[in-house]
Amino acid sequence: MRSCGILMHITSLPSPYGIGTFGKEAERFADWLKDAGQKYWQVLPIGPTGYGDSPYQPFSTFAGNPLLIDLDELVETGMLTKQMCEAADFGADPSYVDYEKVNSTKTALLREAFRSFTDDVGYTSFVRTESDWLEDYALFTALKDKFGGKPWTEWDEDIKLRQPEAIARYKEELKEDIRFVKFVQYIFYRQWDRFHRYCGKNGIQLIGDIPIYVSPDCADVWAQPELFELDERRNPARVAGVPPDYFSATGQLWGNPLYDWDAMKKDSYKWWIKRIGKATDCFDMLRIDHFRAFDTYYAIPFGEKTAEHGTWVKGPGMDLFNAIRNDLGDVNIIAEDLGDIFDSVKELLKDSGFPGMRVLQFGFNPEFNDNDHLPHHYPENCCAYTGTHDNATIMQWYKEADEKSRRMAKRYLKPRLFESINMCFIRNVYASPARLAVIPMQDVMGLGKEGRMNVPSTLGGNWNWRMKQGATTPARAAKLKELAEIYYR
Repeated sequence: MRSCGILMHITSLPSPYGIGTFGKEAERFADWLKDAGQKYWQVLPIGPTGYGDSPYQPFSTFAGNPLLIDLDELVETGMLTKQMCEAADFGADPSYVDYEKVNSTKTALLREAFRSFTDDVGYTSFVRTESDWLEDYALFTALKDKFGGKPWTEWDEDIKLRQPEAIARYKEELKEDIRFVKFVQYIFYRQWDRFHRYCGKNGIQLIGDIPIYVSPDCADVWAQPELFELDERRNPARVAGVPPDYFSATGQLWGNPLYDWDAMKKDSYKWWIKRIGKATDCFDMLRIDHFRAFDTYYAIPFGEKTAEHGTWVKGPGMDLFNAIRNDLGDVNIIAEDLGDIFDSVKELLKDSGFPGMRVLQFGFNPEFNDNDHLPHHYPENCCAYTGTHDNATIMQWYKEADEKSRRMAKRYLKPRLFESINMCFIRNVYASPARLAVIPMQDVMGLGKEGRMNVPSTLGGNWNWRMKQGATTPARAAKLKELAEIYYR
């Protein structure tokens, strides 16, 4: 069945507390999506973010980001007062997330809420049910605070290497901090469950996002080093990235540790099954970032300064997805298959049956070359976008593109009289054969450079765009609903 949705991260919602949350504004946005004839809301990864604020480098694969917690609910339950929240400094700009300020302020308020908390049945059940990841994550987070935020590779040797006596000692020393982390995760997932159910009642399904790799500084690598390519000192043997290409002469050196796929295969991919299983509890559909690495991934020797000297290595392929299917059944997955794709990656995508991605913005070039991102090539089994969180907005792209690419876009898309270029892009994506069409909210709003979410391979100034109050107008909803009806979405 043909359908459509909107891409916007939770952090981008309006809020008086400096960052979007699962509160009333999230519910209002779900209401607006329903009015706009949408069936999906796609968000970015929801894990706890660290240095650089990137949701693609979380401190845990399984934990939730405390910054997304709705403070108003904590006021309603008596853990905080309205005065406490209103007096706190979250930053003055409603169109921008000041992560440093929001993080310090919100952490202090969550600590205050924790002081008034006594264990209830829900908390006890949550801690028991989630113990296989929560125990390690809570200790990891408490230790990270104790060591001044340093990455785990710089902690004292005994705890860095997880020696049993060190684990026992720190669990006792930091028991109250550990309990605080568990409390925060309990509140996060309690609120997420309520938010997810609200969306479902409105006929809105949530699309989550899974980064292919984990951050070097995360609880998963510290707790289960045997699943990654690490030496006896816990340093990576090789790291992830992509080779030199048209966009970068030296490639991209991401620095993430690589999986030890042989070790993962030996225990029947339990970590991956647990990861996907947790994600399916939270979302109705999953987008897996950098899907091509399951077929072949680029491995760069640790210590290299650029990505120029890596090699392509064979990934687990369908063996992994067969194991997931055998354990979890069919999972709704979108495969991010963008970039330079080998024929073997296309074969894996075909074998998996997962829809791939098409990005209309990528279709236009100064050579007027035909390519897979032009709608006449879209297969039904794909998810089509005007752009993604890594792209310029359509209005920014059109303003900054070379004249030939702009001319190709206008000739192909045929803007109608008085039709803005962003709505022209949206109309063409909706009209395409793609079964699912997803549009970034910034493109619906017709924003320019100010609406860009991320510039890949840059640090700082990313992930902080916020939608201002009043953007979800009835007129915008009516226009999207009309397009959805015209093109049978």
